Amino acid sequence: MKIDSLSTPAMITWQVTRDCDLACLHCCTDSAPGKALPGELDREEALELADQIIEAQVPYVMLVGGEPTIAPYFFELAQKLADGGVLLKIETNGNKFGDAQAAKLPKEAIRSLQISIDGATQAVYSKQRPGGALGKAKNAARAGGAAGLPLEITFAPSRINIHEAEAVIDLALELGAFRFNTGRLMRLGTAAKLWDKLCPDGNEYEIFYNLLVRKEAELAGKMELCFRPFSLKEELESRTTEPSATLLVLPDGKVKVAAPLPYLCADLKKQSLREAWDAYREAWKHPKVVAGLKEFAANEERLAEANRWVML
Repeated sequence: MKIDSLSTPAMITWQVTRDCDLACLHCCTDSAPGKALPGELDREEALELADQIIEAQVPYVMLVGGEPTIAPYFFELAQKLADGGVLLKIETNGNKFGDAQAAKLPKEAIRSLQISIDGATQAVYSKQRPGGALGKAKNAARAGGAAGLPLEITFAPSRINIHEAEAVIDLALELGAFRFNTGRLMRLGTAAKLWDKLCPDGNEYEIFYNLLVRKEAELAGKMELCFRPFSLKEELESRTTEPSATLLVLPDGKVKVAAPLPYLCADLKKQSLREAWDAYREAWKHPKVVAGLKEFAANEERLAEANRWVML
C-alpha cells in the first residue's frame, strides 16, 4: 500500500467540533446546535495537536465541523498551523462568516475557503438547512473573495434542491469560485436517518449527472466541477486497493479509518500523532476494515452505521 511508504499523513481532515449553528437535514456528522461531542479537544489539547502536526511536517490540514469557526480557539488554531508552514482548507456554512472573520484568517496559508450552498433560493436553501440564510452564505463567499481567499462551493443534492443545481453552479461562478464540489448525497449521519425523504431517485440522478457533464464542458477554463467519484460506493471500492493518506481526526481526538466506516484506530488524547499514523496504516490491513469496505459498498444501508464508532 502506498501509505506504508509515507512517514506522515499527506493530509489531515480535522473535525474541530460537532457543534453547529445550523441543523442541516443532510449532515453527515450528525452536527446541530448544542451537539458538541462529549470530551471534545479543548484549546490546550488542540494547540498541542497543532504542534505535533507542524513537527511531523504534515503539509495540508482541512478544518471542518460541525461549524469549525464557532470553536472559541478556531482562529488561533488556524494561525498557529499557518505559522508552522501548514496549508489550510476551511469548510464553513458561511452563516457566521463575514469580513471580520475573513480578515482573521492567515491569507498566505489558505489553500481554499469552502462554503456550502444548497439552494439558489432562500425557500429551498432554508428547507435543507433549517435556520440558515442563503444571503449570509453568499455574503461569506464575497467576504472571502474580497480578502483574497480562494473559494470553493459545495452542493449536496437532495429531493429538496436538486432542481436548483444548475442555478447553484451558475451562482458559484458568479461568486468567483474556482471549484464546485458535488456528487450523490452521502448516506451518513442525519441524512441516513432521513434517507427516504431526501434521496433523489434514479431518474433525478441521471439528469443531475448529465447536467454536471454538460456544465463541466461549458465552464472549462472558468471553474472546475469536481464530482468524481460520484458516489460513496465508488469511493469505497477504490479504497480496497488504494487506502487514503488522509488522517480523519474527530472532535474528541479519536482517529477514524474512513468516514463511511464506523471503525476507530487511535486516540490522540492518549497517543502521539506519529503513533496514530502507524495505527492508521495498520488499520487498513485489519480484517474488519477489509471486509467492511466490500460490505458497505455492496449494501448502502450499512452506511447508517458510520457514526456508531467502534475501536478496532
